[in-house]
Amino acid sequence: MSLIVKICGLSTPATLDAALQAGADMVGFVFFPASPRHLDLSRARELGAQAGGRAVKVALTVDADDATLDGIIEALRPDLLQLHGKETAVRIHEIKRRFGLPVMKAIGVETAADLATLPDYAVAADRLLFDARPPKDATRPGGLGVPFDWRLLENLALKIPFMISGGLAASNVHDAVRITRAGGVDVSSSVESAPGVKDARMIDAFIRAARAAATSLREATSHAG
Repeated sequence: MSLIVKICGLSTPATLDAALQAGADMVGFVFFPASPRHLDLSRARELGAQAGGRAVKVALTVDADDATLDGIIEALRPDLLQLHGKETAVRIHEIKRRFGLPVMKAIGVETAADLATLPDYAVAADRLLFDARPPKDATRPGGLGVPFDWRLLENLALKIPFMISGGLAASNVHDAVRITRAGGVDVSSSVESAPGVKDARMIDAFIRAARAAATSLREATSHAG
């Protein structure tokens, strides 16, 4: 299987370059003031130019209005919008129509009931991202370094691609992909030495582990066939 690896919450030229050099397929940039990974537009413009053509650029927003999205898109020139708030399927359609960019919708998961919205989102979005549902008192909807029960996604039948995030690390990415059969993995806090501070060695280790997991599962599937 071919596995997409996304490093999210990048905020400096050095760590962005580390992710690109290590072979990240997607690089994510956070536009949410409550996050320690939040970028201002001037830094976004700089990093967007650096990443251009080297990986898929993803802009993460949380219930952003059109004016905010306008500014982010002008600065970063993203290839994909990641909606990590309470955006409805109707709002996703509006954003796609207005901005002409594909959308990945994040869905917080704790129990099977959290998957009830899948039919609507699977029609509206181009890709889904399953993340751990944050506690009620959390100040942000993701990047909390907490996994969810991956077995909830076993035998998931979706017509669009999906990724998983939430507490992924080099030590558990193999199991996460084996159980969920996700087409991609998204990591942020577990490749940091401190909140919002990415670590080049941890980024490299995670990407290596993810690639090894994909190879191992591909070989296992081949032998089973």
